[in-house]
This record gives sequence, C-alpha cells and structure tokens, in this order.
Amino acid sequence: MKILVTGACGYKGTVLVPKLLANGHDVVALDTQWFGNFLPDHERLQVLEQDVRDTHAIDLNDIDAIVHLASIANDPCGDLNPKLTWEVSALATMQLADKAKREGIKHFVYASSGSVYGVKEETQVTEELSLEPISEYNKTKMVSERVLLSYANEMTVQIVRPATVCGLSKRMRLDVSVNMLTMQALENRRITVFGGDQTRPNIHIEDITNLYLFLLDNPQVTGVFNAGFENISILDIANRVVEKVDAELVVTPSNDPRSYRINSDKLLATGFKPSKTVNDAIDEIIAAYKLGALKNETRFHNLKWMQANNLA
Repeated sequence: MKILVTGACGYKGTVLVPKLLANGHDVVALDTQWFGNFLPDHERLQVLEQDVRDTHAIDLNDIDAIVHLASIANDPCGDLNPKLTWEVSALATMQLADKAKREGIKHFVYASSGSVYGVKEETQVTEELSLEPISEYNKTKMVSERVLLSYANEMTVQIVRPATVCGLSKRMRLDVSVNMLTMQALENRRITVFGGDQTRPNIHIEDITNLYLFLLDNPQVTGVFNAGFENISILDIANRVVEKVDAELVVTPSNDPRSYRINSDKLLATGFKPSKTVNDAIDEIIAAYKLGALKNETRFHNLKWMQANNLA
C-alpha cells in the first residue's frame, strides 16, 4: 500500500515509518518538522515538510490509507495556544477526512487519546463510557473522533485512544511520565514526584506502532479502541526506576489528584497482543543513555521547545 502518515516526524511516527517501509509499504511522511526530522532515507519514503492545516496542498493521489498522527501534543502544549490547537488538531482533521472521502480513500486510522474520558472514578474505563474532556488537547480529540465516525459508511475508520506512550524513539519525548522520570534519575540521581498516587495508563512505543500496523492489515476491525495495558501510579513508576538506577526518590504534596485509567479488553479481543512493558521502556532508556545514544535535548520536551522557538 501507499500510506500517508501525518505527524510522521514525531515521537510515534519516527518509530512507525521504518516499520511500514520494512513491511513493504510506500510512505508519504508529512510533518512541519518543528522538532526536526529523524526519519531514514529510503527509496520508498517521501518526506514532506508541510503543515497539515494546508489541506488543499496535501496530495492524496494514489494514497491507499491515511494514518493521522498530527496534532499539538499533550495538555500543556494544547493550552499554550488554543486557537492553534483547534486549527491543527480538530479543523485540519475535519478537512483531511472530508478530502479523503471526496478522493476515494478507503482506510483512515486516527490517533486520538485515552484522555478524552476526562477524570473517571470507574476502575475499568471502557469505550462505552461518556467522554468528558478537560483540556483543549482532549476536546479536539473528541470532536475529531465524532467527525471521523460520521464517515464510517464511506471508508474504514479506526480510532485509537492510546495511553501515555513510553520507550525509545529517535525523535524522543522526555516530557511523558516514564521517560521523564527515568531521565531525571539518570541525570540528577534524584526523582521528584508530586503526589504520586495519581494513576496513569501506559503503552510501550513498540506496541502502539505495532497496533497501527495491525489495523492497516485488518480493515475489518473498525470503530474505537482503547490502547493501554498498565494502569499504574506515578509513584509506582518512580519506584520501578529507582530499583534500576541509584537515585533518591522525593515525594512532595500535589494539588493535582487526577487519575486516568483505561481498559483495553475490546482491543485484545481483536487478536492484538502487546509485547512490551513499562519495565522494558525503563531498561531501554537506561541502556541508550549509558551508551551515549540518548541525551536530554530541549527539543525532546514539547512545551519547552515550542516556547523557545515561538511555535505557538
């Protein structure tokens, strides 16, 4: 297949695109490249430095499927410039879906977020529960989901609500919980946890990118799917890190008691199986750091980089 991947130079896209190429697909990688381009050169890869908001300029000729990853990622970045967030994460998605339908694209995979549920008291947060998003980021995800589902009779629509992703990517993110805490321990020999009882769902980057491959290979699997396999507290993550890195753990009070959980039984029933864990991510980050293959760069922190470069 020939696949358009938006946000292809991001944290997940940088891992996904080489897998698509290895599976024999042709890939068009579209990204503003605000955080750089870490994709490999390949004869079947076309990399476009392009803004997803310029929908009219996106060439869908010969495209068989779209994997739509592009968005202003995470709550703090989304709140930095709400207008930009709505333009990129909602309006552009709506326009791309409409264009895809008009041009006969038959397969659309959308990266939503497990945070669309808001804060739930239920221990098992399934796809049937109401969506009560809190931030601009997850509000745009909810709206985009609803728009895409309206095209379900026109094309295969697969919506993924991922947990917080962890693990290594060449376009790394060090502002997500597992990665951040591991890097704190390695660099500072000290981890500061605010509160710690807050629960977060997690998924390894190898598993979330393998899930996109699975969905492309299984167009009969349609609808909305949670994707997260370890609902664990921030303090538990920190304790796992200090078991592997000689670092001090400091717990301080927090005024943010919000916990997020998701249940992924619906996804597991499709036959998809995860292969990696939070512990694997911690081990891999430690190994890469010790080898000098991973450094704490500003562009690996979305909010800091966007502020430093006036990107919002």
